[in-house]
Amino acid sequence: ELRHRASPWQRNLGYPLAMLGLLALTGISVLIVCFHVLELLLDDAAMPRGMQDASLGQVSFSIFGSFGAALQVVLIFYLMVSSVVGFYSSPFFTHLLPERQDTPLTKIIGNCVSLLVLSSALPVFSRTLGITRFDLLGDFGRFNWLGNFYLIFLYNMGFAGLSTLCLVKKVSWAVQAELIRALGEDR
Repeated sequence: ELRHRASPWQRNLGYPLAMLGLLALTGISVLIVCFHVLELLLDDAAMPRGMQDASLGQVSFSIFGSFGAALQVVLIFYLMVSSVVGFYSSPFFTHLLPERQDTPLTKIIGNCVSLLVLSSALPVFSRTLGITRFDLLGDFGRFNWLGNFYLIFLYNMGFAGLSTLCLVKKVSWAVQAELIRALGEDR
């Protein structure tokens, strides 16, 4: 119903641009993770440990300077939003979605706890994937398991593989459905 009420500009320009933006952000994050996997294989310094005496403003956190830092911020926000959307889309937590004017206090507390856990895991998540090396006001690099090469390597490979699989599935199935519809084979 919302799609039918959308304006032609929104249908013909807004939705495709939003889809291209999501595809681009997913592709860029997968590329960064793939480069991080290569770094892990070639250099031990790529492990997501804490920073050693790197003062803010003296050391650049990105190879590409200000553009790279801005890209890291955009990717971290994208990962945050996609993790929240993925969390509430999972079959176990769909009942936790708040309802307008009819949300009990226990459901509000459950939402607060869930969002707190997701937001607390975001710095470690982005450091483990190699998206940023910034410590975000806490020394999240002190966790012992962040020094385990196999765990970090499998985590990065799992993220890259599953994100690529989702990307290919969504794009190829949408294109396949449109081709079938265009050729009239759906009747």
